[in-house]
Amino acid sequence: MTRNSRIVLLAVVAMIAATQSVIPAHAFTLFGKTFFEKEQPEIIGEPQPYEVTFDYSGDPDLEDTAKNVSSLWGGRDEPANGSSGLIVTARGDYKSILGAFYNRGYYGPVIRITIDGREVSDMPPDVDLGDPAQVVVHVESGPAFTFSSAEIVDQAPPAESRRDEVEDPVDEGFAEGEIARAGVIKQAGGLAVEAWRQQGYAKAEVGDRLLTADHATETFEAVIDIDPGRFAVYGDTMVEGTEAIDPEWLAFMVGLPRGQEFDPDDIDRATERLGRLDVFKAYSIREGEAIDAGGYLPVTAIVQEKPKRRIGFGATYSTTDGFGASSYWVHRNLWGRAERLRLDASVSGIDGTDYEDFNYLLGAEFTKPGIWTPDTDFNASLKAQRQVNDSYSINDVTGTAGISQIVTEDLKIAFGLTASLSQTEDDVFGQREFATIGTYLNAVFDNRDDPADATEGFYVDARIAPYQEFLYGNTFVRGLLDARSYFGLVDDRLVLAGRVKMGTILDPPIEETSPDLLFFAGGGGSVRGYDYQSIGVETGSGTIGGRSLAEASAEARVRVTDAIGVVGFVDIASVTEEPYPKFQDYQMGAGVGLRYRTPIGPIRLDAAVPINPRDGDPNFAIYAGIGQAF
Repeated sequence: MTRNSRIVLLAVVAMIAATQSVIPAHAFTLFGKTFFEKEQPEIIGEPQPYEVTFDYSGDPDLEDTAKNVSSLWGGRDEPANGSSGLIVTARGDYKSILGAFYNRGYYGPVIRITIDGREVSDMPPDVDLGDPAQVVVHVESGPAFTFSSAEIVDQAPPAESRRDEVEDPVDEGFAEGEIARAGVIKQAGGLAVEAWRQQGYAKAEVGDRLLTADHATETFEAVIDIDPGRFAVYGDTMVEGTEAIDPEWLAFMVGLPRGQEFDPDDIDRATERLGRLDVFKAYSIREGEAIDAGGYLPVTAIVQEKPKRRIGFGATYSTTDGFGASSYWVHRNLWGRAERLRLDASVSGIDGTDYEDFNYLLGAEFTKPGIWTPDTDFNASLKAQRQVNDSYSINDVTGTAGISQIVTEDLKIAFGLTASLSQTEDDVFGQREFATIGTYLNAVFDNRDDPADATEGFYVDARIAPYQEFLYGNTFVRGLLDARSYFGLVDDRLVLAGRVKMGTILDPPIEETSPDLLFFAGGGGSVRGYDYQSIGVETGSGTIGGRSLAEASAEARVRVTDAIGVVGFVDIASVTEEPYPKFQDYQMGAGVGLRYRTPIGPIRLDAAVPINPRDGDPNFAIYAGIGQAF
């Protein structure tokens, strides 16, 4: 490959991102085992074995890059599809390696590939090759080019709203003196277009690009011209693909009212809204091809419906809880507006023949979306259950009805009514009965980057619920606050995570409060090192729940490799009989954990010990699950 003293490239340079040899996107590896991996293609024709030698010189950091994108190198352990297949593969490596080097800012590499001593570009496809053929890939990286200038013509003005802000291409490396990576140039154009789109210019696009590589000075000049187009507002919302869903109602649920300023974030939220309905197996929002004379841009919701009904079964086994079985039936679209009815039945804790020790559940849940706005849902549920815990058992029937509202991307509120009849039994108070009605107000703020494995952001869940209990004649309020924060350091290789949980029940004494409303602590999601719900108010007859809870956890999460991480943690909790914490009465646990990252979240394995154990507490405890502890 020759080097010209100066190359002027108009429009788009071929930018092929350097990629590593990876598993296909739909496959994943767990503990060294790859699932759902595509089978290797069969050899067509006479197999052509070959041996490949990589002759590399230049920047040592790029040798692995060249090998990772080379099909010859990646497939060296298997024969090629005949001599013609080997030649085609070799010719493809020219483009792959060149694109990878462009993406790193190296615009003058020398690439030569020979088979049995002949340049591949000059070989006919039916040539006879050795057995095995001798392949040599010769690569010289050359120098890295830097930007002599990096300019965007007709850049968008500064955004008036923080929500419309887009990363500055300069901060992403599109600046004089920075290495002129092809990917950075492409990204700069995309960011410049997105900045216009965030301000209502839906059809903004990259116009001309003047890209000049000067080999004499090893510099690169990039000029990107942006065509913002016209300002747009939403036009009519059209619907395609509905069968049982009411198309007019679905257009309302898309939530893009005619005349509102175009915003690509609105399109994303509308797409998420369609997904939350859980009635479509495929869905998308498509922008119109053009803005009409009045400045309106039509949008189209394209959907493919799921079957209306679904039934499922499950079974579980635990060495501590025994066997369990569950089933459910779901109707996703009762009356054409994604009304959802779910029926559940389960039995668990089967660890013997005494049915009174089993847990039972019969439940029904109804959801009607979009009752006021596209983000307002009505929810109602009715369930009858028996729960047997170490501290108490309860038989109850509970009904709830309420409204949930997504206020912003990060904030959701809910409010409603609840009523229950329950019969409880424990070692301290014996059998008791309760008849309770109440209201609740719940607010959740969540701006974490990944709920299953957060590296930054905050999570706050606050709930307050006034109740009236009729059999004892008590009026009381239960409040609960759960707050979490995450701070990523060293490119998120170290994450500091903290959690605080506070709860209180005001006024009624413990003996006149249903145990399922009282507070306990201990277990994998609370204070590790202690048994589940083993931390409460100690009495001569056993442990009961308290009227106040103060709980805190701190973790240091270190990513050792891309897949494996380790965690150190400490947990503490205080549960008291009074409606406010007494911090002199607390239990503390500490330990270490292992994390293995998977596409569905990290697999968690924690080992913990109680710091100030009581009589009967375990010497240590081990917990496993999916997702971080909090």
